[in-house]
Amino acid sequence: MMLSSKAIQRRKSLHQQTYDVLKNNILAGQITPGSRLVETQLAEQLQVSRTPIREAIRQLQREELIEADENGWLRVASLSITEARHLYDCRIALETLAVTEACVHTTPAKLQELNRCIAEAQKWLPEDISPEQSLKLLEIDYQFHLAIAQISGNSCLVSLLEQVFDKMALLRTKTTRNNPRVLEIGSEHKTIYDAIATGKPDIAIAAIQSHLNASKKRVIRELEALTSVANYE
Repeated sequence: MMLSSKAIQRRKSLHQQTYDVLKNNILAGQITPGSRLVETQLAEQLQVSRTPIREAIRQLQREELIEADENGWLRVASLSITEARHLYDCRIALETLAVTEACVHTTPAKLQELNRCIAEAQKWLPEDISPEQSLKLLEIDYQFHLAIAQISGNSCLVSLLEQVFDKMALLRTKTTRNNPRVLEIGSEHKTIYDAIATGKPDIAIAAIQSHLNASKKRVIRELEALTSVANYE
């Protein structure tokens, strides 16, 4: 396991920088779900003492991105199929509110940002991209959905969705690395955009719920396939 440590600089406290680096590596899939985290190894790679490592791990445990296994070893959280379903259910509820408010509060500049995300996503077809490129497509997907929440003007909603997106990253990096076709967002995002642009909340709600339910089915199906393979092995 090799970490990207480029963020370790002296502008912030070592604890904050260490936390940022570990979290970014986890969310980017550089440290995969289930990977064991050893303080001494992390401290050596990031060239810091064990104290900021320990503090960063505690914070990530509070965010449920790191968990202790049955033996007490610290590992990157790995979501079960049931947890994945619950996470999607929460996301659907939050994003239903987001698109409803976005239909009321959108502006041409904000619509332009949504359209930029759609254009970026359409550069790749899921069947043609590598697992590494799929992570970029995941980031575009995140930007699109976060932009909708930001348009709503509800900072509490944005904060809650950011927490959901962090845990969702554990799920999506795992499934997209195995099968990039899990990402089918281009046409679905366009339908959501059109509803927001024309100020039609009923259509926007139906579009976001259809999109997230379709994503949920694709991801759950992939998780079930991965679980079957693991059980067989």
